Amino acid sequence: MINDPEAAYRAVETRDTRFDGQFFTAVRTTRIYCRPGCPARTPHRRNVEFYPTSAAAQAAGFRACKRCLPDAAPGSPEWNLRADTVGAAMRLIGDGVVDREGVPGLARRLGYTPRHLGRLLVTEVGAAPLALARARRAHTARMLLTSTRMPISDVAFAAGFASIRQFNDTLREVFDLDPSGLRAIGSPTTTPAGTIRLRLPVRAPFAATALLEFLAARAVPGVESIRGRTYSRSLRLPAGVGVVRLTFPPDVAGPGPTAAVDTELTLTELADLAPAVDRCRRLLDADADPAGIDAALSGDPELAPAIDSVPGLRLPGAVDGPEILFRALLGQQVSVAAARTACGKLAVLADERVPSPDPEIRLLFPSPAAIAALGPETIGGPRRRAYTIAEAAAAMATGELRVDPGRRTSELTAELVARQGIGPWTAGYVAMRVLGDPDVLLTGDLVLRNGAGALGLPTTPRSLDEHGRRWSPFRSYAGMHLWRAAPDRPRSATTPPVTDLMENR
Repeated sequence: MINDPEAAYRAVETRDTRFDGQFFTAVRTTRIYCRPGCPARTPHRRNVEFYPTSAAAQAAGFRACKRCLPDAAPGSPEWNLRADTVGAAMRLIGDGVVDREGVPGLARRLGYTPRHLGRLLVTEVGAAPLALARARRAHTARMLLTSTRMPISDVAFAAGFASIRQFNDTLREVFDLDPSGLRAIGSPTTTPAGTIRLRLPVRAPFAATALLEFLAARAVPGVESIRGRTYSRSLRLPAGVGVVRLTFPPDVAGPGPTAAVDTELTLTELADLAPAVDRCRRLLDADADPAGIDAALSGDPELAPAIDSVPGLRLPGAVDGPEILFRALLGQQVSVAAARTACGKLAVLADERVPSPDPEIRLLFPSPAAIAALGPETIGGPRRRAYTIAEAAAAMATGELRVDPGRRTSELTAELVARQGIGPWTAGYVAMRVLGDPDVLLTGDLVLRNGAGALGLPTTPRSLDEHGRRWSPFRSYAGMHLWRAAPDRPRSATTPPVTDLMENR
């Protein structure tokens, strides 16, 4: 939210790109809204209004700037910082719930009436659910028109529009251009049929190598693969399935212009494009404010050297909520390498195939229904763990338990720890990765405590928890630094071929 309009205007005067996506500047005289770092002449303060979202600016009658393309900036970090209804609603809208289920479906997931939810969002972010979903569709359409050669009619439906007329009208209203005009200002690339290539903006600094190492150490054979600086994986999406390849740039150590992750998506259903992009952004923690997080954590002299050595460290997110819960359960009391192998064997047992251009990606991570159908005897491993996994899978398959970005941390963690075999570490890990909760410190994690010891910090759960209170609201990021500091942390490893696991079924 914009608590200090004068500070916001100073960011506009200095064209500070760190604030791009965190708020929008609207100029009354031109009826145009921009990002703070727009290179155009700075408007007079008396002519400027500030909005927390592009949807709010559009709802107030402003058009997007053709020079700075304000919707092309990373999104606001506000929604991960907030564990309330508004934060959950924004994450679900980003995932396309309004397009698929309408406002009543969104309200039902959050436990409110549509009318009350609309009032809440208008008060907090300046726009109702439909306006927020419309802005998301316009952003997706602009991205596709300027970066791909997809037929314009395909772009309309991939972006979530119900008709070509609605698509044309929205683009003219938001961008003051028709689809052909938007395509003319971009640099579209030619791609093979069924493949979409995009660049996902990420705020700097960006510790790309550290994030890639985290994903590589946990890559599940057949589901994920690592080649150089490219991470690939299968995706389970609302309408179909797909495969994504994310090519990480070199590390960006200092603040400044945004970095970008080259993204290649192969989807069975074009309607899944926007949810796929949103999930990839959450996996990358692309909307975080790394400069602000690093500055806050550097106030602790014991932690400051770790911050300085890896600026812009990200909190790895998730492309699927149930998958993270299963990974956490399989990882209890075992090494990361052993958990990865167990996940790979489970994927082979479920045998849910995905059409893929990558020979190393052949399987989807098993769905709750598929794991419930296997049963605890087939899942194997320690008896208690197998029963916990089977029971959680059955609960998620029936809808009794819901693990998705629309949950609040307090509610989800309470539901998880109430289930037999799920403890605080598992619940906290799920909140960090699925909900993007920035303020979870897993003091029960031995590797994390070893990292704390390496940095001269307390090593008992109680004392580390007490010391870590000064890191709030970014204790999850502090924990990532402690993990990296541990001498016994899991390192990147070559993912074994899925055929090795299939031969041992």
